[in-house]
Amino acid sequence: MMEHADINDSGHLANPAHELSAVVVPLLKGVIYQDENPGLWGSLLKLQASVRDYVAVLGLELMLDEAEGYAFLRARPEKDDDGAATIPRLVARRQLSYPVSLLLALLRKKLAEFDAGGGDTRLILSRDEVVELIRIFLPPGSNEVKLIDQVDATLNRIAELGFVRRLRGQGQMIEVRRIIKAFVDAQWLADFDERLAEYRRQLAGAVEGGEGG
Repeated sequence: MMEHADINDSGHLANPAHELSAVVVPLLKGVIYQDENPGLWGSLLKLQASVRDYVAVLGLELMLDEAEGYAFLRARPEKDDDGAATIPRLVARRQLSYPVSLLLALLRKKLAEFDAGGGDTRLILSRDEVVELIRIFLPPGSNEVKLIDQVDATLNRIAELGFVRRLRGQGQMIEVRRIIKAFVDAQWLADFDERLAEYRRQLAGAVEGGEGG
């Protein structure tokens, strides 16, 4: 549990370095969400200038979206504007598998459609709904049990990355986290149809290759 910084009689932080560490350490571990930790979120907003300066020394930048209520650290480019190499990356790039990339794209598009419709701010989907999203990219007659197992495994991986979370006590329901918008941006979404066409070509090639074997 995070300790609270001490406040002296004048109302100022008795140990500002301690409070800064209490914000930076959770950021280094992953995403901070306003709804999950309002106290930590408040400290981050208050100290964000200091946090930005601190993490910049590590080659990182603070990505903070007050409207959506999330913040995370992202590695700065490995080369500066002049092409000179910068410091080594602290946060490693993750190579996403085809199923994870595909489902992230589908969930991002679903969130865009959801937002366009107004209403609730939380996109909740059942596992069956997720299965239907991905079914059209699979060969006809695919094994239903294997499909569900694959979707579960892919959802678990996406949950580990912080893009979805399973609802407590409702294992078959997931919430699409809005941080997905920071990774699958508007330009990416504008090319969505082209990307899906490429996915279909890859799938067709895999099926033909299997038949040829």
